[in-house]
Amino acid sequence: MKKNLLGVHCSIAGGAEKAFAEAEGLGINCFQIFTKNQRQWKEKEFTAEERARFRRAWEASEVDVVFSHASYLINLAAAEPERHQRAVNALAGELRRCAQLGLSYVVLHPGFAREQSRPDAIRRIAEGLHAAVAAAGEGTAMVLLENMAGQGSSIGTNIEEIKTLMDLTADIQHRIGFCLDTCHAFAAGYDIRTKGGIEDLLARIDRLIGLDRMKAIHLNDSKGGLGSHLDRHWHIGEGQIGEVPFRYLMRRFPAVPKVIETPKKDDWDARNLRRLRSFIEA
Repeated sequence: MKKNLLGVHCSIAGGAEKAFAEAEGLGINCFQIFTKNQRQWKEKEFTAEERARFRRAWEASEVDVVFSHASYLINLAAAEPERHQRAVNALAGELRRCAQLGLSYVVLHPGFAREQSRPDAIRRIAEGLHAAVAAAGEGTAMVLLENMAGQGSSIGTNIEEIKTLMDLTADIQHRIGFCLDTCHAFAAGYDIRTKGGIEDLLARIDRLIGLDRMKAIHLNDSKGGLGSHLDRHWHIGEGQIGEVPFRYLMRRFPAVPKVIETPKKDDWDARNLRRLRSFIEA
């Protein structure tokens, strides 16, 4: 059986290398991390010793893919020059940390338009992506634009906006990809509760973006209803989405790293992983 890449968002408390201990305990072969405190602007660089510890832990593990999630504070759509530049600097810093650790991707919430028109906000995000990639320098980590639930003035609620961003960054397309979040898609109004529904969404992604650019998937059920614009992740098969699309995605995309971002209280990570694995073992 082809290896199926599946994991969770792991903690780096106590050192980035500690994430591999969590991964080993869960028996996963990929995971996502924050490379710094995601709710603070303060930047971080890994020392040579920290990088070495991370590499040693990775080499000793069964993990194939590690990627990061950018800070929630980053808003590349910010209209104010100082705030926009701060967002660019933060994303560039994230890309540099990915390069230091050898991570494949950084997942990014595209941004919030606030008082701007959506076209203007999208243009600002594209400018920010160009600037951040240039400032980060050499590296192979890709920025994966994540589809959003539609809360507030968020950009990327529909696949068409992601396509526009990708069109505006076509000259750096080797550094820009897509991350599908199932909770966000459902909350945004894409009814993926049936096999036909998830196939329709994937066909739209393929037509507008290309499934080859979908480099990661966030497997999250939704606490909110269809089109609620509520960004509340829930346990697999326990929310408003149900099991069907997760079974489909597990079977169709074994080589795409898939992580859950569901509440971690008690042993829910292990329980969600067992359920997801059962979909390919049945």
